[in-house]
Order: sequence, then C-alpha cells, then structure tokens
Amino acid sequence: MLRFQNIISRHMRTTSRMPKKKTTKEKTTTHVNPAETTGPVKSNKDGSISITIQAKPGAKQNAITDVSSDGIGIQIAAPPVEGQANTELVRYLASVLGLRKSHVELDKGSKSRAKTIKLVDTTLSVEEIVNKLTTEKGS
Repeated sequence: MLRFQNIISRHMRTTSRMPKKKTTKEKTTTHVNPAETTGPVKSNKDGSISITIQAKPGAKQNAITDVSSDGIGIQIAAPPVEGQANTELVRYLASVLGLRKSHVELDKGSKSRAKTIKLVDTTLSVEEIVNKLTTEKGS
C-alpha cells in the first residue's frame, strides 16, 4: 500500500505543475486612419474593401435606407428565395458605386439579413464609397 501511495504522489508532483507562462513580445502599434477601421465601410489588408449591409428583401424598389456606424440599410426589390435578393443586392450596389458586378462579391451572410460585401479590384477609396452611398440615400 505504501508503494502505491509513493507512485501516486510522485506522479502528482510531476504532472500537476502548471506550465510556465510564455512571455509575449510587445505589440507595435501602427497608426491607421480611424475612418478606415470604424463604420460600415472598411479597408482590408489585401487591398479589398468590406461593406457591412443590413438587407431588407421583398421591398417595392431598391433603395438605401440608412447609413450608420452599424451598417448600410438597403431595401432589395427581390424575394429572399434561392439567392434572388443576394443577386439583386450585388447588382444594385455595383450600379450605385459605378463598378462591374464582377468586382462586387457577397463575402458573408448568404442566408442572413446581416451581410458583408467585398469590393475587389477597385480604385475607389473608403471615403468615396461612403459619399456615394450617402448621396444615393439622399436621392
């Protein structure tokens, strides 16, 4: 019995120790334009631009209803069936921004109202995109 206790206590001494905490290097902060990191329109590391969308399918006509820090509210004149609203959303955004449909991609949210649109191969800046969306909302 004593031998069994010795084995158990030896095992507990070697395995119950927590591993030492690894030291982490200090992160260097880079100065980034705050307009590019906050709000619904963001610039990505790969050069693309992401737009956060709150889609409202089944409307009478396509329209931008809201431009806020949470996202761009867009009414879509297509039913949310078999991706029809997603296709119409991409087409509408391409026409508003003056881009080709192939440069506007649905990145996230294919079955949700909260979507992320990715703009690739565009020469537009974040500020220009926000201005175009705001202008479309006002008209």
